[in-house]
Amino acid sequence: MNIVIFNDSHSASKNLHIPGWMIGVLLTVFIFAPLSVGSVGLYMALNNESPLLTEESAQEWLQDIRKQKEDIDVLRRNSQEQLDALTVRIAELQARLVRLDALGKRLTHIADLEEGEFDFDRTPPVGGPEAMEMGVSVEVDDFVSTIDDLARTIDDREQQLQVIESLLGSRKIQDDVFIAGRPIKKGWLSSKYGKRTDPFTGRIAWHEGVDFAGKDGSDVIAVAAGVVTWAGPRYGYGLLVEVDHGDGYTTRYAHNKKALVKPGDIVSKGQVLSLMGSSGRSTGPHVHYEVRHRGRSMDPAKFIYRASR
Repeated sequence: MNIVIFNDSHSASKNLHIPGWMIGVLLTVFIFAPLSVGSVGLYMALNNESPLLTEESAQEWLQDIRKQKEDIDVLRRNSQEQLDALTVRIAELQARLVRLDALGKRLTHIADLEEGEFDFDRTPPVGGPEAMEMGVSVEVDDFVSTIDDLARTIDDREQQLQVIESLLGSRKIQDDVFIAGRPIKKGWLSSKYGKRTDPFTGRIAWHEGVDFAGKDGSDVIAVAAGVVTWAGPRYGYGLLVEVDHGDGYTTRYAHNKKALVKPGDIVSKGQVLSLMGSSGRSTGPHVHYEVRHRGRSMDPAKFIYRASR
């Protein structure tokens, strides 16, 4: 391709030859240059908007983080409340265990049981939770395990106490039905068991009990616990009260002024059965007291003078 160039006076000219390939290069430059400039502008525009997009994302992330922190705080508070509740429960169980141990040792001493048969001095296999500094994490499972250990120890103590209670109950029953002491609170022995001169006939006769004289209307008491089998008049005895103490033993309280019990009543040791009188074959206010085993009379003296259990 030839290009003619004239000077200012148009008096002369020059021919400029441009090869074809250069023409193609120039056309390419003129065509794609604007596109390149537009691309650069778009790129710059995008780069200018990028900081805005990043800031919005950061705000969203910050909100998410704050929400997660709030959730964690709520969870921490709930966990602390649970731990506090477990701690209170442990304290309650430990206090209960201390009371059970104290009661158990006292009952063991009272029951006079063999040493070591019921061991209430053994240290329970638990301990209270240590004081914790703020921020120290504690496993809830440890608290639950401690509570389980305490509960098992308490169950063990309660079983031991039930056995002791049963032993004491049996021993108490045995002690209560153990015939001992006098059938009066105030008075004196006026006639012994065995042969004596009958006050009405003057002849030698067998006296199947002992007589205690006292003030008219004074108390007549049970020498042991039992069940009243008779409370009423009987020939020769006047107003009689009879008590069955089990194992074949019965006691009789005769010549009463007034009976204060009735058949079927359960009476305890020392309970007032009647008021002293002179009913029936009697010369004055007294109580005729008999001890019988399987229907046969026994000398009450051996029961009167033995120590109560």
